Amino acid sequence: MRLIPFVKMHGAGNDFVLVDDMTGIFPVEDHRRIAAMATRPDGIGCEGVILVQKSEKADFRMRFFNPDGTEAEMCGNGARCVAQFAREIGAAKKNEMEFETAAGLVRAQILEPGLVKVEMPPPCDFADDFVNAGVPHKIVPVENLLRVDVEGEGRSIRNSEEFAPDGTNVDFVLYRIPNRVNIRTYERGVEAETGACGTGSIAAAVIGVRDYGLSFPVSVSTLHGYELIVDGVCNGPDDFSGITLTGPVKRIFAGQIDWDSLVPVSE
Repeated sequence: MRLIPFVKMHGAGNDFVLVDDMTGIFPVEDHRRIAAMATRPDGIGCEGVILVQKSEKADFRMRFFNPDGTEAEMCGNGARCVAQFAREIGAAKKNEMEFETAAGLVRAQILEPGLVKVEMPPPCDFADDFVNAGVPHKIVPVENLLRVDVEGEGRSIRNSEEFAPDGTNVDFVLYRIPNRVNIRTYERGVEAETGACGTGSIAAAVIGVRDYGLSFPVSVSTLHGYELIVDGVCNGPDDFSGITLTGPVKRIFAGQIDWDSLVPVSE
């Protein structure tokens, strides 16, 4: 029996399982059991599994795994949760920290308990209603979010030849000038609508400033009514810097899971 301690948290309704892996013993190669860990109702259930590991160039390293067990470069709301978690376990010694991700170094600040701001890597790979905000996002402007078939249309775009072979996240966005956004997201790796998406919020805000008349800071309302604030500087049509994401995080519960009892998810 291998018992793995964990903490369950959510950031603006986006829920995660966080594990202290500063010793480096978590079985990261067992992607099918990571998927089982994230499965509802047989596992803990979450929209991402996050490890805190040692880093040679920052306070710690964040590794993020989608619910299907695949590893992703970045998760904005996950980054905000991991900042508070790292502070709790001592991986970060101060409320201001820097940590390593596959998308680059991220700075974070715990403004107060339960409110975290992260400074994200500059968005890149701009195209028509598309941007990489740490991970790829296709923006679909809509006039009525309630009528959108997020699962059906989102899955179709995510798997389209245009974004092959890796696919993309898909954000359905209602823009409200001068600086408000409502959003629903079909998330790659979750393969369903997600409660919130930090990088999707950034992507929607950046495209909104570039193409739809918005101005920073942009207030983003998530599926469950939480508010995220995206701020930054627009230096030109495809040139943004100082992008930050601020919003709530909450510790839900802590526990242990028997790793060996998890039934690996079929590939």
